[in-house]
Amino acid sequence: MARRARAPLYRIDRQGAVGQRSALMTERAIIIGAGQAAAQAAQSMRQAGFDGDIVMLGEERELPYQRPPLSKAYLQGELDAQRLYLRPAAFYEQQRVDIRLGVRATAVDAAARTVTTDAGETLSYDKLLLATGAPPRRLNCDGADLEGVYYLRSIADSDALRPVLSANGRIVIVGAGYIGLEVAASARKAGLDVTILEMADRVLARVAGRDISEFYEKLHRDHGVDLRLDAALDHFEGAGAVRAAVLKSGEKIACSAVLVGVGAAPATMLAETADLRLANGVWTDDHAQTSDPAIWAAGDCASHPSPIYERRLRLESVPNAIEQAKVAGVNMAGGNAVYDAVPWFWSDQYDVKLQTVGVSEGADETVVRGDPDAKKFSVWYFQRGRLLAVDAVNDPAAFAISKRHIAGKTEIDRARLADPDTDLKSFIS
Repeated sequence: MARRARAPLYRIDRQGAVGQRSALMTERAIIIGAGQAAAQAAQSMRQAGFDGDIVMLGEERELPYQRPPLSKAYLQGELDAQRLYLRPAAFYEQQRVDIRLGVRATAVDAAARTVTTDAGETLSYDKLLLATGAPPRRLNCDGADLEGVYYLRSIADSDALRPVLSANGRIVIVGAGYIGLEVAASARKAGLDVTILEMADRVLARVAGRDISEFYEKLHRDHGVDLRLDAALDHFEGAGAVRAAVLKSGEKIACSAVLVGVGAAPATMLAETADLRLANGVWTDDHAQTSDPAIWAAGDCASHPSPIYERRLRLESVPNAIEQAKVAGVNMAGGNAVYDAVPWFWSDQYDVKLQTVGVSEGADETVVRGDPDAKKFSVWYFQRGRLLAVDAVNDPAAFAISKRHIAGKTEIDRARLADPDTDLKSFIS
């Protein structure tokens, strides 16, 4: 049967205003954001049979790309920019995804089902996905706006930071989370002097247990990083460009650049304009649907109920963005998919790959297998005898096996697990 040609879903008049669509026209879905979740959702919608128009609005002028290499291989100049892109431009053309780059959505009118952009356009939608991510938290101390104070989220950020790695001097990194530690490893690999300032008494304090913290503290110090714990930043000094970081104690650390990595905050401004429910990000149900039945959310900006942990989670990770976006895309196409994926994450620093599965918050017991000094071990986190999470350092078998147990909520004999003579493969069920 011949396919009936469809009229355009919108028109732009000479003033740039978006015209009204005919009632006979097919549905339009708008995706706000152009990152990993946005790209996956558009692909999943098409795979699930959505035949309407898909419009993707991205603030950056880049096609959707992967962000993890920005603090590692791309920053170090080992990965070409073209290899960051998730798909070539031709893919989006073939899938009839209208990507509008360099366009920022400024408001969502849920009642009228419209999105307003900074270009003055008003776009109508039938279905909307918020994939706005979680931008880095910014400092508001004196000197925070000096030249040479960097944040890292985009290709442009990484491009701006890259020359620092080939220059002389010292970089001060504020925050010992994953971004801070990964950039520190990249900077040390480039031969740059590095000082890390961390307010807490250990690195990765919000996301890992003490065994992992102690391992990474030793790892970075062994590579020559000046790691300062319990170190509170007060302000920066410099005439136009940063020249020193000043601690609350009064100590000054001379530097030629600063990288701020003090966490991220979910982008919820548009959800607020739409009067959506919030809960540590944009509230979604197990179908990735928000409190408005015409709006979904996915990725770093969204919180969701976890059947595994029986509470709400908001995860900043590529696997979460991909899997939650798959669910959102299928359901925006009329499906009934449920999001129940096991959380996982990875980090590469020096010659060490950390793979984390699950969420260790609330653990009351840990079991360590392997040898941290040999840079191959795993930390297993339990709560009242139940396995919550595992941090696997250069130990892919521990990662894979634990992921099965966490997903199935199966019990593990902790005494056998703690016995170094027990073959880990014996826990495969």
